[in-house]
Amino acid sequence: MTSVLETAQSETYPFEAYKKLSPDELRERILAVKREMGPRLLILGHHYQRDEVIELSDLQGDSYRLSALAAENEACRAIIFCGVHFMAETADILANRPEKVAQRGERIPVILPDMKAGCSMADMAEIDQVEECWQQLSQVIDISEVIPVTYVNSSAKLKAFCGRHGGTVCTSANADVALQWALSRGRRVLFFPDQHLGRNTALKMGIPLEAMPVWDPYARELGGNSREAIEKSTVILWKGHCSVHQIFRPEHVDYFRANYPGIKILVHPECMKEVVEKADVVGSTGRIIRAVEEAPPGTKWAIGTELHLVNRLKKKHPEQEIYFLAPVVCMCSTMYRIDLPHLCWAAENLAAGTPVNVIRVDDATAKDALVALERMLELKGR
Repeated sequence: MTSVLETAQSETYPFEAYKKLSPDELRERILAVKREMGPRLLILGHHYQRDEVIELSDLQGDSYRLSALAAENEACRAIIFCGVHFMAETADILANRPEKVAQRGERIPVILPDMKAGCSMADMAEIDQVEECWQQLSQVIDISEVIPVTYVNSSAKLKAFCGRHGGTVCTSANADVALQWALSRGRRVLFFPDQHLGRNTALKMGIPLEAMPVWDPYARELGGNSREAIEKSTVILWKGHCSVHQIFRPEHVDYFRANYPGIKILVHPECMKEVVEKADVVGSTGRIIRAVEEAPPGTKWAIGTELHLVNRLKKKHPEQEIYFLAPVVCMCSTMYRIDLPHLCWAAENLAAGTPVNVIRVDDATAKDALVALERMLELKGR
């Protein structure tokens, strides 16, 4: 959660009333707020959101891109982030960095329509666990030679930790660049919270599995590893994962290969290595979308990523055959908490001057986290 959470003391419109409204009523009332506030309001819709929310968003994309675009929008004076908690934190850090506040003369409120929209992966690495890991590692290896790298799917406190300790942030699209940069500055990388992204990226770089011990924050000593394993490490992985991408299995790939001749397997790098090794294309959410957009008609895909995105691609590209890679339905359940009632409630309270669920990262945490985020931006230019 945020270091400081600011929420209006009272709301003009209580939430309960919104659950009784029809989808059409909710949609019209949200559109009315958008007309009233005009370009001063940006509604951000993450790719994994349900369609009815995406349709009402001003910008669509992955978490970092949305935050960066909103932060650079000169007309914007309020953000409603239809995503999850860490995304709203990042938007607050970028949109309200000191030079932006000075330029516009005010802070931008960043609103998360449902405070229960979190991220199970981000929750798998708490700041006290990472600090304990750091302390234990310092007893075995030279900690000055360890560079921490956090996936953007993490709390502001973990981004701040990386900022303080010479590390950086990465996305699924630039994890390789971040790891290369980190290893150019130190002998080892501590990568959290997603072990699969870290492992798949490091393997692609030629780092062997035996140089990638997994740190279990619930193990009593050294994350469940021997001193020798830590001493021989190049990338220390955190025992965390995405609950959505964890469901895809090698046998799912085998099924589609056997039953759909010529099909291509397209997966996110948060999938386990056994799935990634069998795939034709591996990439970030943006890479997945581009692969489908650029493919010729008649291409057959089995896609291993969040269900709403796969279904949206299927609807948008009827000229291709698109299948969800797993036989079971799996969506980002916390992202799914953002619905029309919550969006309408948040929008109307914002317009009434009683904003609810305002996410604000405290200044000290935001300052250190911004250092790590800016390092990531510098890497993109290399």
